[in-house]
Parts: sequence; C-alpha cells; structure tokens
Amino acid sequence: MDLRGVLCPINFVKTKLKLEMMDSGQVLEVLLDDGEPIRSVPRSVKEEGHKIIKVENIEGAYRLLIKKA
Repeated sequence: MDLRGVLCPINFVKTKLKLEMMDSGQVLEVLLDDGEPIRSVPRSVKEEGHKIIKVENIEGAYRLLIKKA
C-alpha cells in the first residue's frame, strides 16, 4: 500500500484499517515517507500488537513489512 505523501495520522489510520481486513499472519507492505511517517507508523503498529518484519530505505522512501497479529 503506497502511503507516500499521506500525512500523519492518516497514514496510520489507513494502515490500521487495512490490517483489520487481513487474517492473522498475513503480511502487509506499506510505503512511507521519511521523517514523521517512518517514526510514527511502525511505533503505532507495534502498539496495536503487530510485528514489524522489515524496514528498508528505497529511493528516498521506506518499505515497511508488517505481520498481522
């Protein structure tokens, strides 16, 4: 899910809604901007009980892999 250009907290809300539609154990890929989004979204996702599998910098943005709890 490409959330580059989406401001906080909307990017987390969209991530949370997408995760709610998924089954436990499924993996969601999210693309985020540098700065506040990559600091806030992973933290909030972990607080919801999900697992961050991978974070990688790609072309000035970040690719986040989240495993649904």
